[in-house]
Amino acid sequence: ESTVFEASQRYREDGTPLVVMAGVEFGTGSSRDWAAKGTDLLGVRATIAESYERIYRDNLVGMGVLPLQFAEGDSWDSLGLDGTEIYEIHGLDDGLQVNDDLTVIASDADGEDVVAEFPVTAQVGTPAAVRYVEHGGILHYVLRKLLTN
Repeated sequence: ESTVFEASQRYREDGTPLVVMAGVEFGTGSSRDWAAKGTDLLGVRATIAESYERIYRDNLVGMGVLPLQFAEGDSWDSLGLDGTEIYEIHGLDDGLQVNDDLTVIASDADGEDVVAEFPVTAQVGTPAAVRYVEHGGILHYVLRKLLTN
């Protein structure tokens, strides 16, 4: 067993990006502003939830974390996922688009057998949000803009 921080450090050392699975109204609560920063600092690159609290979703985008939403009726539980899987997000080869429909493929821990394949929708509603996610967050985007001007 390990703490979330210890596990995130191990995955970071291995070069493994992290995905968080969540339920309904993910991010609800008074700590949603700093929580998105912590998510990014832990190395989480995407979240997949049944639904999001709006401000938290926007904060994730601002930190460069891609918020994905399960299709109606899907959840990590209904798909038989337990978090030990390896996740691949398909449909990003041509770049992220506003409210992009993507496919997630979950394979067993060995990466050999597909456990589930399911549709998700990227919860990025504007071209600016797309740019923030693609650049790793609003700070990285602004710094790159400053350096190229």
